[in-house]
Amino acid sequence: MPALHEILIVMPAFNEEEAVGDVVKEVLTVLPGVNCLVVSDGSTDATATVAQSAGATVLTLPFNLGVGGAMRLGFKYAVDKGFQYVVQLDSDGQHDPNCVPDLISQLEVADIVIGARFAGAGDYSVRGPRKWAMKLLSTMISQIAKTPLTDVTSGFKAAGPRAVRLFSIHYPAEYLGDTIESLVLASRAGYLVVQVPVAMRPRAGGVPSHNPVKSAIYLARAAMALVIALWRTPITSKG
Repeated sequence: MPALHEILIVMPAFNEEEAVGDVVKEVLTVLPGVNCLVVSDGSTDATATVAQSAGATVLTLPFNLGVGGAMRLGFKYAVDKGFQYVVQLDSDGQHDPNCVPDLISQLEVADIVIGARFAGAGDYSVRGPRKWAMKLLSTMISQIAKTPLTDVTSGFKAAGPRAVRLFSIHYPAEYLGDTIESLVLASRAGYLVVQVPVAMRPRAGGVPSHNPVKSAIYLARAAMALVIALWRTPITSKG
């Protein structure tokens, strides 16, 4: 397993001044020696200042690109600075940094490791159209990846050397591209995707990106994201 100083934690953040400071401090405490990068994704509050004061390296995007755009910048930074291992972690406190070693350990055999919310750990649940969409997407992407996956929309993921190089060039920036399309892209290129169970925590601050009113819209947009992912020409180079 790689040493912590070889790992880059990338935290996309949009207006997360309430939570990001405590999350950065927890990451640096739980994972001493790890490198923490916060990408302030067009934030209009003090996200960048708070994250930097807490000990993170901060990159600032001039306007909001979404998680995909923020992660693409994070992967480019990782390659430029020589990091071969990247862990995506939410800046709102829902992802437990104590689970990072579990994800990283699986990179000995896999290229991408998903921290799965519906794999037996914790009590996180969703209902209605969003639940249906997640189940459908997981079933379809499991077939593409040729391995059982239960949570393909998780934002808690680890990427190994080959995936880091791939994503620094080709990481999808569209809606749900950071989850659905990135997994399709990697799987079709021959990269191995696996999952480990993780427990989710309540948000430490900020406003959730989804609410029940938007569930039906989420279902339609998720289906469209999968169609777009499958429509794109596969990348065959394994790098």
